[in-house]
Amino acid sequence: MILRRLALGFGLLCGVIFSQLPEYAQQYRQRLGGALDELTALVEQFALEAKGAGLETKDAISRLEANGEQLARDRGKSMEQTIARRDRLEDQQRRMREAGPFARLLVLAKSFDPGIARRAWGDFEPAVPTTPEGFATAGAGALGGYGLLRLLGAPFRRRRKQPAAA
Repeated sequence: MILRRLALGFGLLCGVIFSQLPEYAQQYRQRLGGALDELTALVEQFALEAKGAGLETKDAISRLEANGEQLARDRGKSMEQTIARRDRLEDQQRRMREAGPFARLLVLAKSFDPGIARRAWGDFEPAVPTTPEGFATAGAGALGGYGLLRLLGAPFRRRRKQPAAA
């Protein structure tokens, strides 16, 4: 009886925790958009500078990386990494937009950016789940938590004595 109540309480706790996944994913997507805006501005500025020097972006990066000065080589490598990160994040944002409400959670789980995820978690504020996605993840968390605790407690349950056969 105590185990059943503990399992129910644990299930409810898991439900509350899991219900926050869609809200966290939304806050992550907002940060993703902000990061993309900034990265895109940096890449566009660099492209304008390269164009002003009569170069394509890739050629400007190659020239910087081949430069004798360490600072210029570092700038070329940094810009190459910035463009690659922007491309990764653009791909993730596109996949999140194309995915349905539940699939967005899978996209986030498979390809999150650690920096954005950490900052989103640092500013995360729980919200009442009012979407179908929120209710479904709350229910899945509650059932999963309840079932897990029941399963873990199974070896410790008392067996009811069977009446002796007459």
